[in-house]
Amino acid sequence: MKETEGSLNVWVDGSFSNGAGIGVVIDDGKKKRVYKKSVQAKTNNQAEYLSAIFALKKIKQIFGKNVKNFTVKVHSDSQLLVSQMLGKWKIKDDDIKDLFIELHNLTLDFKKVDFIHVPRKENKLADKLSKAR
Repeated sequence: MKETEGSLNVWVDGSFSNGAGIGVVIDDGKKKRVYKKSVQAKTNNQAEYLSAIFALKKIKQIFGKNVKNFTVKVHSDSQLLVSQMLGKWKIKDDDIKDLFIELHNLTLDFKKVDFIHVPRKENKLADKLSKAR
């Protein structure tokens, strides 16, 4: 049996207005899956990380073992999240460090995970979902 290879585009956003929330859009080219969820976060940056963690966990839940053959492009308007995941910025906050480690470890389950910084206007759906609780 041939294992499935795939490419996914994911848009993530975290919000910290009126409580913390995340919005996630997973697009496999055939189907868009959208998620919104309230989360326990002390800052907007924590919510941003939690959105990416949620997205990769959800992909693993949907596609199972096949994710080891998947390339995932994570689009985020968080310069902090993207720059830290790319190793460009240092992590100074201990809470963020723990989330970084969790997210980094999740990326190891995939063939490749790219983090891409996008302008907020290109992340409208995930942004809207993150605020709709």
